[in-house]
Amino acid sequence: MISITVLALVFGVVFLAELPDKTALAGLVLGTRYRASYVFAGVAAAFLLHVVLAVAAGSALTLLPQRIVHGITGLLFLGGAAVLLLKKGEDEEEIRRPENQSFWKVSTTGFMLILIAEFGDLTQIMTANLAARYDDPLSVGLGAVLALWAVAGLGIVGGKALMKRVPLGLITKIAAAVMALLGVWSVYEAATA
Repeated sequence: MISITVLALVFGVVFLAELPDKTALAGLVLGTRYRASYVFAGVAAAFLLHVVLAVAAGSALTLLPQRIVHGITGLLFLGGAAVLLLKKGEDEEEIRRPENQSFWKVSTTGFMLILIAEFGDLTQIMTANLAARYDDPLSVGLGAVLALWAVAGLGIVGGKALMKRVPLGLITKIAAAVMALLGVWSVYEAATA
């Protein structure tokens, strides 16, 4: 059974954390060079793989006592909030242009770019934390993958317009604040359990 509350929370947190990340920029660059649907297919497949790995890792943490899980996830959320607030602007990554615009070449380019750039990324670690925190792998996984796909879609189709209207610093601060609140809440639960 899917929990709409957990799905919505995960979607919101992952969406806000991923917006200022290099993925939106990479999607924007790929989307301006290649057919958007081809780019999205590759990017979406890479994000799905990342979420499956993150949820599996987070679900393994649920085997530990709840107090330890709350403490670990709380500290990781607080660390993630600090990383968001302290990271500098990311440079546009060099993207190789495939020789032609075929579906397989373009989608493979998008898949490989995201697979490498996002491995061990903050949102992947955050997804693992949320899977451990809520012990609801389906809701967490669905919320995370939908958020990542939404950011990728925005980046590919309308990233330039979004970034002109919404200051990146504001998005980063909101994501960091939500992560800090989740971190404090988890640490509090670990201390009072």
